[in-house]
Amino acid sequence: MTAETRLPTGTDLLAEIDRLRKERNAVILAHYYQKPEIQDLADFVGDSLQLSQMAAETDADVICFSGVKFMAETAKILSPDKIVVLPDMDAGCSLEDSCPPEKFKAFREAHPDHIAL
Repeated sequence: MTAETRLPTGTDLLAEIDRLRKERNAVILAHYYQKPEIQDLADFVGDSLQLSQMAAETDADVICFSGVKFMAETAKILSPDKIVVLPDMDAGCSLEDSCPPEKFKAFREAHPDHIAL
């Protein structure tokens, strides 16, 4: 299905998710920041690194990462042979948004003796 695809009226969304999960040998990973409804249908819930490690350990072929882009990228790095999908490419992260690259660069230049982790 593409983003534009609509399910037929009367389709049980949870049943369809479960069907696709089995058909594609997929797991759903949900970050702690996701809404409870998303966490409830996820196979794993955790922080970004923990979820990426779980992705690497599972025998699933497809990883559906309910988080932000860098989380899915980390999962792909740790699981290069798996398909990693991100349902919402525009999902935001308050932590990431609070530190835009230009501000971080200015901070590093103003504080060269500080260590950034």
